[in-house]
Amino acid sequence: MSIRFTAKAHRGLVALTVAAGLALGVAGCGGGEDSKKPDTSASASKGSNPKPSTQEGSDQLLAELKGPNSLLLQITSAKRDSGGFVTVNGTMKNDGGQSVIIPSNLSGNETEIIRNGSSLGGATLVDPKGKKRYYVLRDTDGRPLTTTGLPSLKSGESIPVFMQFPSPPASTTDVDFQLPGFAAATIKISG
Repeated sequence: MSIRFTAKAHRGLVALTVAAGLALGVAGCGGGEDSKKPDTSASASKGSNPKPSTQEGSDQLLAELKGPNSLLLQITSAKRDSGGFVTVNGTMKNDGGQSVIIPSNLSGNETEIIRNGSSLGGATLVDPKGKKRYYVLRDTDGRPLTTTGLPSLKSGESIPVFMQFPSPPASTTDVDFQLPGFAAATIKISG
């Protein structure tokens, strides 16, 4: 066995272990006794039109951003977690009369993120008081921790979306959410 093959196998094993650990961590972050929602999990489908990976949010509307081609992003939650990150949940909706292909520029312009397919990897949070910009987190393979595999949307169709960012300081509660091609909006972080 060559050293190169061994190194590749070791990296693959480490990536698999990290992915499994993240999956267990996300599964363990469910609600407590008060939670009345059924347990849900995202899974990849094997059809020719895979569903995007998502996380569930609440129904409260924090912001509504208009984007290109009659796309509408409704942000329903921005929650600070004890793990040092902020999860932004929402819904991407086609508010127009025709089917829309989700624009590729929503992935941003970083080669590492673009290489991993369509996503919301171009999203950022801006702390105007602290004068700092927070980019979508990535896993060890460079994949963005956000909804991926964005499909085209038929008229009136919507999909749940999420994005995870590093957490601003605890004293920061209002941040500006930005996504390429969409209007910016100020959202309040809870938790």
